[in-house]
Amino acid sequence: MTPEQRAAWDRFQADTGDLRNPYDIFAFGDGPDLARELLDLVLAGTKQATASRFGLYQKLGLRPPATGDLSLVLDEQDGPACVIETTRVDIAPFNTVTEDFAWVEGEGDRSLDYWRAAHLSYFHRECGREGTIFSEDEPIVFERFRLIWTLNPE
Repeated sequence: MTPEQRAAWDRFQADTGDLRNPYDIFAFGDGPDLARELLDLVLAGTKQATASRFGLYQKLGLRPPATGDLSLVLDEQDGPACVIETTRVDIAPFNTVTEDFAWVEGEGDRSLDYWRAAHLSYFHRECGREGTIFSEDEPIVFERFRLIWTLNPE
């Protein structure tokens, strides 16, 4: 945790009285443009879910998120932006994603077709960086969350 991130977490704790530690500190996506786009959707209340490869947690030796976990979300420059709380986690194959989940994730036109295309592209890029191949029956962590605090409320 950088000093700037620590200061934001301290402020979150002071503002809310919630003394839990963050489960994770991260920016959405895999680059600054996507990080900004997805953060804006979270701050607008449109994006209330995210999806990640279960295999990535295994590779890194990390547990996947769990209901009640808090995460500090970063902006495109790795600066603190907001805190989210995980409200539900399901682990299931990529090819079982539902229209409801695609809608709640809030990206693009919020359709299942958009979700599948965008996430296939993303997971193929991620696997390419790892030297692996993505399969549509690979387990995905389908995480729902709620925005509970913003560093700079509008």
